[in-house]
Amino acid sequence: MHGRKKALTNIFEFTLFGLPSFVIWFSVVIIPFIYGLWITFTDWNGLALEINFIGIENYRHILTDAAFLGAFAKTVIYALFTVLLSNLLGFILALVVTSGIKGQNLFRTGFFTPNIIGGIILGYIWNFIFSFGLTKLGEITGISWMQTSWLTNPTRALMALIIVSAWQMSGYLMVIYIAGLTAVPAELMEAARVDGATTWQTVTQVKLPMIRGTIAICVFLSISRCFMSFDTNLSLTAGGPYKSTELIAYKIYQTAFTSMDFGEGQAQAIVLFVIVSIISLLQVYFTRKGRVDA
Repeated sequence: MHGRKKALTNIFEFTLFGLPSFVIWFSVVIIPFIYGLWITFTDWNGLALEINFIGIENYRHILTDAAFLGAFAKTVIYALFTVLLSNLLGFILALVVTSGIKGQNLFRTGFFTPNIIGGIILGYIWNFIFSFGLTKLGEITGISWMQTSWLTNPTRALMALIIVSAWQMSGYLMVIYIAGLTAVPAELMEAARVDGATTWQTVTQVKLPMIRGTIAICVFLSISRCFMSFDTNLSLTAGGPYKSTELIAYKIYQTAFTSMDFGEGQAQAIVLFVIVSIISLLQVYFTRKGRVDA
């Protein structure tokens, strides 16, 4: 009797507190996901009332589509350099603001500020800098490579996108690295100083081994953000010039909303979803592995 009463109480509590949240989550996440998955097997253009089922044709096409594969390759290159630069810069900034320098809290706020600026606004700001600020500086100083906008050159435009993304993301990663560095036992740091370890030795032989889990989190978080990068790509380069900076998320947008091919665009989105899911699972695995090894 007591067990039955407890079960009824649990059901009532779930219905009262958990069920509304579950219904909302199911309505805005699961149902749209299932509907989007179904669209990938159709030729829907977003407007037509008649929808034809075409099987896996959309998936077959995108896996042989040179434009999609090119966007994927550019995204891999973009992610590689952005992850390296943002993590290196974020770690260096974390070292600086945890070193006990005067006004370090102010520096933390300043370094983190770019991350709270929306990607669209950030892109337009840096678009102005590359198109007018640097070119004007190039005219004044006579430096030839600064006299034309980076955004008009395919190679330099991708470099500009990498620089802006790394600059924005480094502040976010800095906060995570700060949490990892402050968790390093003070006894280890004191022992290193007593043994006469240099600053470089302390960083490479004490701090880095102790924050392997933090490094794994930062690396995989930055990879996920790079593959989902859209807003900065849209406002800074809009995929140009000549689609040289068209990343995979922007390519999906172009396919669905510009070419009006929602079936193929949704199939591309599913492929991106699978890629990001694999990255997230790898993050969980290596993070747990790092904790166990530590």
